[in-house]
Amino acid sequence: MNDKNPKSSSGKFRKWFKRKHKKKQPDPYYLQDELSDGDDFMEDIYVSSLEIDPCTSTNELRIFVGTWNVAGRAPVGSLAVDLEEWLKPQDAVDIYVLGFQEIVPLKTRTVIGTEDPRKATNWNLLIGKVLNESSGCPWLTPMLNPISSDSYHYVRNPGLEKRASFSAICDNTRMRGKPITQHRHHQQAVIGGSKYKLMASKKMVGVFISVWMKEELVTKYTVSNVKVSSVACGIMGYLGNKGSVSVSMSIERTSFCFIAAHLASGEKQGYEGRRNHQVSEIFKRTSFPRSAKDEHNLHPLTILGHDRIFWFGDLNYRLYNLEDNLARHLIQKKDWKALQEFDQLRREQEDGGVFQGWREGNIEFAPTYKYSSSNFNRYSGGVPSRSGEKQRTPAWCDRILWYGKGVKLLSYLRSEIKFSDHRPVSALFSTQIEVNKSSNPRIFSKDTIVPNIMPPEQIGTSGNYEEGKATLLSLIVKDTEASSIHTKKL
Repeated sequence: MNDKNPKSSSGKFRKWFKRKHKKKQPDPYYLQDELSDGDDFMEDIYVSSLEIDPCTSTNELRIFVGTWNVAGRAPVGSLAVDLEEWLKPQDAVDIYVLGFQEIVPLKTRTVIGTEDPRKATNWNLLIGKVLNESSGCPWLTPMLNPISSDSYHYVRNPGLEKRASFSAICDNTRMRGKPITQHRHHQQAVIGGSKYKLMASKKMVGVFISVWMKEELVTKYTVSNVKVSSVACGIMGYLGNKGSVSVSMSIERTSFCFIAAHLASGEKQGYEGRRNHQVSEIFKRTSFPRSAKDEHNLHPLTILGHDRIFWFGDLNYRLYNLEDNLARHLIQKKDWKALQEFDQLRREQEDGGVFQGWREGNIEFAPTYKYSSSNFNRYSGGVPSRSGEKQRTPAWCDRILWYGKGVKLLSYLRSEIKFSDHRPVSALFSTQIEVNKSSNPRIFSKDTIVPNIMPPEQIGTSGNYEEGKATLLSLIVKDTEASSIHTKKL
């Protein structure tokens, strides 16, 4: 194991993080009344900016962030109904950012074997179906090869009014001590008719992120520098059973970073050091490198360089020094405040912690892990311990944090979907973006965006290319027909 002294590594990172932020002025966006003891947290954390550039204006976006460990189960059966219950598709949401863990079983074959793009594709197909068909729109997932190193933004082609191109930029996938740049390009087919478009998607073993945005906003605003990055820091410090997948993107003059993570498990004393070490590694090794095409279009290179940052996933932080029977007693009483006194992640948000300065909403729901695999209605183990069940003290393993100005938390809750040993968690945010007053929104017709099909030798997964191409073309035909029918009805 390379993680011989995770405590030392995370300690160094804390000092670096503290030095980086200690000289910053108080953030005018956040005014929390400390005397309120957190009761009015969601109402007090956000106020208007005190300084506004006269050449820009601010617009509001609503972002749904969700995380769910699906315990290696495939997106089949009644999951479409469950997913709709969780996402609750509604017109008020502008961007959906979904993070999943264990979309494949974490076995030797899946951890060290070749990535299978079909798993991510199936999830994207289901998400697109739920987000679009629930609002009466035809749908199409725009990504043929979801695990490839993908990035794109719309570029107007001055020579052809009815065409636009995608600028594809490589993803920097890093193994411990050995950066590997993969020059794979994904294929895009964005056809008119769908309400939400897939902006980015990335899979690393079982960790998966999928970002969707309203089509009308994609054409209204300048969306640029969509990039992905992955950091593997699991077994031996570099295998992908644990780690993160991240998306960086800019909307007008505001940059966003979304980090979906799956950290080390274990509730024994000292295991939080492993999680802290992995957080430090993700901060240090996540990067969004610039290319020659970015010469006049600069973007943040690291996580902390972004304006709005969201970190979410199965972070696996447990309850510290709390006996199992007492934890279950507090859960039965729904005394969430008393239970949070033992929460490891809350401690890491204090001075010297790896998440110092990061924010999280009030937790007013039961711990999300671990539910019995034989009966998802109750927690695993307990006294007397049930035969064949793992004895785990319930904990809030699934969390959503954020960092940066201009973010207001509207809701933070869990869903009661009994699909795995975790309950999914979601947060709804209102955030501000800076828009140039002088710039005119670019409007594209449905004929503007065309598929960009790359030859298999440039994709890096040529074995799946023909199958994926046939699937993509059939979906284009289906979506075009559905769009035509929908237009006639209108």
